[in-house]
Amino acid sequence: MRLLLLLTTLPALAQDNPRLEFAKGLLDQSRGKQEEALARFETARKADPTAAPLVHRAAARLLAEGELAKAVTLYRELAAATPERLDNQLAYSDFLRNEGRGDGLAEKLASEALEMALKRFPANPAILDRLFRSSQARGETERSKQLFERLVGQTPLNPAAMLMAERWSNVLFAANDAAASERLAKLFQESAAAFPAHSGLARAASDHFRKNNQMDVAIAILRQHAEAAPADLDLRTRLGILLFATNQDAAGEAALNEVIAIDPRRAIAHDALAKFYRQHNQAKPALEHADEVLRIRGGDPAAFLSLADEWLAADQPKTARILLEKAAYDHPANPEIAAKLAIATRRDPETRPRASRLFREAESLIPTGATPDPAFLSESADALLDEKRISAAEDRLRKAIRSFPPEAKKETAATLRKLAGLWESQNKNADAARSLRQRADTLDPK
Repeated sequence: MRLLLLLTTLPALAQDNPRLEFAKGLLDQSRGKQEEALARFETARKADPTAAPLVHRAAARLLAEGELAKAVTLYRELAAATPERLDNQLAYSDFLRNEGRGDGLAEKLASEALEMALKRFPANPAILDRLFRSSQARGETERSKQLFERLVGQTPLNPAAMLMAERWSNVLFAANDAAASERLAKLFQESAAAFPAHSGLARAASDHFRKNNQMDVAIAILRQHAEAAPADLDLRTRLGILLFATNQDAAGEAALNEVIAIDPRRAIAHDALAKFYRQHNQAKPALEHADEVLRIRGGDPAAFLSLADEWLAADQPKTARILLEKAAYDHPANPEIAAKLAIATRRDPETRPRASRLFREAESLIPTGATPDPAFLSESADALLDEKRISAAEDRLRKAIRSFPPEAKKETAATLRKLAGLWESQNKNADAARSLRQRADTLDPK
């Protein structure tokens, strides 16, 4: 209450204190008194015409009322009153360009304001960038080149200036300009050496040399960045990949394993190692890293099924099961994943009792009229035998044998022997069982 009394009884104080008048305007605004609030904001601005937030607010109001010229005047006066404030100079030129929307006079006034600011802030990247875009829009190539020379005049360039220099160089000079390319390369090396910890600069520099087949320089830049900024795992991963690309296998493997030791969920590092181990016929670590990739970022059903088949072939049903549980979570309605999960669950001794339920759930996902996978039929027969459902198991085995394609000789033979063993255990169909074993031996001799 004492503050409110002060606000309402000391108008002279408010005139001398624009912040207080602004506060009263906010109070009026909160009470829905929009006209009173606008009046107080304007009083505050007139008391302190160099207060940029008040100018922005007033200009926005004038624009809403269609008073563009008056809004421009506010920004021009702000810039003229505060020549030492670069942000105000940029605000004025940006306002002209944004609101002028290609108007020649507005573009000219914006450029003049920036040229004046450049005298006070020589080689400032923010000013140069705006002037460069303006000269390019007007087709003034020579002026653009002059601005480029001013930008790169003092080396080493800071990261923002270096990244700008790369963009400008790509615009101004042809791709086959050897002199321009050599100059840009030198700028990159000097800047990267001066600011080794800057991630954006290290990435751009290494990419530049990689694209120009200077892999040794690209790797050297990433190495110095890794030393200066060891927490940047993205670029340490990129370093490992580039080392692989240049056949520095031991160094690449070490670099990527260091990344994974810090962040085990770095999928790109796992993926690179998986591909590396596959190329070198190291099946186990290749599978382990490929498995991690799918666990971390998922994948399509085919990727999960392919890797699960590899784990099952390697007699690692538990690993296959855990992977397929992730696949089933990501793709709950996929019948192939559900079927493979049931198979892996039964093969894993720890989870075998749960397999029967999973086989039934997988069957419910098979589209009407579709033929179940023969491997699924064969494995589900084992689950039925666990439940003592002999007749149903026998029927599944018969269907599986008929469903295997001709090239699946080993799988067909295994199922034939399974059915023969079932009959033999029941002391029935002895001749038929013997015939099945003979057929199995023909397909897959032991």
